Amino acid sequence: MEGVDYLRDERKKSEFDVEAMKVAWAGSREAFQVSDRMAKLVANDPVFEKFSKPTLGRKEMFKNTLRKAAYAWKLINDLHLTEEEAKWLRHYIDEPNYTDLQWEMFVPALEGQGSEEQKRKWLPLAQTMQIIGTYAQTELAHGSNVQGLETTATFDHETDQFVIHSPTLTSSKWWPGGMAKVATHAIVYARLIIDGHFYGVHGFIVQLRSLEDHSTLPGITVGDIGMKFGHGAYNTMDNGVLRFDRVRIPRNQMLMRVSQVTKEGKYVQSDVPRQLAYGTMVSVRQTIVSDASKALSRAVCIATRYSAIRRQFGSHDGGPETQVIDYKTQQSRLFPLLASAFAFRFVSEWLKSLQTDVKQRLEAKDFSTLPEAHACTAGLKSLTTAATADGIEECRKLCGGHGYLISSGLPELYAYYVPACTYEGENVVMMLQVARFLVKTVSEMSYKQPVGTADYLGRMAPLMHNNCDVQTAEDWLNPSAIVKAFETRAVRMIVDCSQRIAKFENQEEGFAELSTDLVEASLAHCQLIVVSTFIQRLKQEIPGKGVKQSLEVLCYVYALYLLHKHQGDFLATGYLTSKQASLANDQLKTLYSKVRPNAIALVDSFNHTDHYLSSVLGRYDGNVYPKLYEAARKDPLNDSDIADGINQYVQPILKQKLHLAKL
Repeated sequence: MEGVDYLRDERKKSEFDVEAMKVAWAGSREAFQVSDRMAKLVANDPVFEKFSKPTLGRKEMFKNTLRKAAYAWKLINDLHLTEEEAKWLRHYIDEPNYTDLQWEMFVPALEGQGSEEQKRKWLPLAQTMQIIGTYAQTELAHGSNVQGLETTATFDHETDQFVIHSPTLTSSKWWPGGMAKVATHAIVYARLIIDGHFYGVHGFIVQLRSLEDHSTLPGITVGDIGMKFGHGAYNTMDNGVLRFDRVRIPRNQMLMRVSQVTKEGKYVQSDVPRQLAYGTMVSVRQTIVSDASKALSRAVCIATRYSAIRRQFGSHDGGPETQVIDYKTQQSRLFPLLASAFAFRFVSEWLKSLQTDVKQRLEAKDFSTLPEAHACTAGLKSLTTAATADGIEECRKLCGGHGYLISSGLPELYAYYVPACTYEGENVVMMLQVARFLVKTVSEMSYKQPVGTADYLGRMAPLMHNNCDVQTAEDWLNPSAIVKAFETRAVRMIVDCSQRIAKFENQEEGFAELSTDLVEASLAHCQLIVVSTFIQRLKQEIPGKGVKQSLEVLCYVYALYLLHKHQGDFLATGYLTSKQASLANDQLKTLYSKVRPNAIALVDSFNHTDHYLSSVLGRYDGNVYPKLYEAARKDPLNDSDIADGINQYVQPILKQKLHLAKL
């Protein structure tokens, strides 16, 4: 029935102010108002309709996405949207397209790596979409190892130009979004060569297509790399392959904020510190962590609402069956993901403040916190994207068979999100970078005090020898007990790896041999950051009836779930006894019971519109089954009673006349 709220009774159970929780989730009232306004703008505009996408072929889907991107740009200009509003508008349109690379990679690269003269020339063109850019770094055979890139940029003294060339098949630029069919320009990363000498990998602005008729320029071979995982997902994006056949560009199209090549062919370092490039990287990874919380919250919202609607087993004397959300097995899988979404949201907010601090320090040529910030953002990118990808898939399974339907919204969400585990730094590689920082920090402790998120390593001596003093399940509701447990686990794992590496004559050999252990130690360090950040957030003022109390429950759920999941680490390091680990699990089960009455209200706090969720199972009103049936009837296979091919291939079998069929 239309207009009936099937989740009304669940919403009545809420023990907190939902509107206040929406503000807490958004970060501020202003942030909530902007995001809410843009969400409703998109949801109420028929141009941004998404539900027909599964029925479209690749070419239709791509053209439709181009139409939406053009319409969005018109709205941005007609409504005079701010940069923040425009960002939220693109987010809620929820279809990967070429503008993602334009605003998230191309423009920031110009801002961060271009000289003042270059920024004056190129930024106005990019910011008004007079040129459309992409970010061409990854190659067919090289991704994370930037120094291994093969594309060359050779300086020609006579013409004062760089010659951009793809010397091998494997040097083909591969994966950049927007590159195959849309981008007119690319920032291309290539090996700078002057007079036969290699001067490292640098960025170059290269025009790919004519601004008059969009045709590919001479010497450029570009195309799409083909269908990706899922149906819609990233197939709305023209990820490309690009090759150069001795393409010439002016010398001043090398990005020259940090280093330049003079007309005489001399390589010159500017007085701008090379480390400033890390500021852009920190910003991009902060955005990825923030996006992880949003993607996980979508999946959790769908799974939670459907778990409250779905009834299965437990009927007595013909009464109603049990709501799936009331089963402890469902709660133990679902509620930690709900807690994780909030944990990732708060750590992304904290990362934003870290990003501001790093930027200010870099501008002042203070690089003291840069290694720690780099390790922090790399590790949190890895942790949150891996947990979110796994969490979306878990939510699909929590929805049973219906979760496998495209109309559930979960298969496409997973296909759309899972590349985050690879782009901007493959997750295992990221954790190994964290490990290098941690091992180095331990080796320098005799003369250098650890800072920031690694400061707990400075308390190594007591953490190496003290043991947990928890005696009851309720003792695990003490934030200091939780933090100390996570600190001790991380310290002991890191020190153990460092001591074993020190026994190798060649440290790199030891690092390679112990890489799996180092990844686990890095994960322990990163989980400590998330847990500590959540606890610190709760020490701040959080207005609204019952809001802080509900968040405290989620914080304990997140921490104790991790403790239970990784109890092997906590036991192996000798800090906990098996009894104490068991008490933590007992407390965790009690906490699930506290989450249960607030579950629907908590996912309502994400403020996701039905348009954004794109899920029949996650509808706000809970009217699932009629809408599932309606969605099924819209499938093109149901356009006719007798499907195309039945008379040609099935009827001959039924009539035993297969020899007459045109096979």
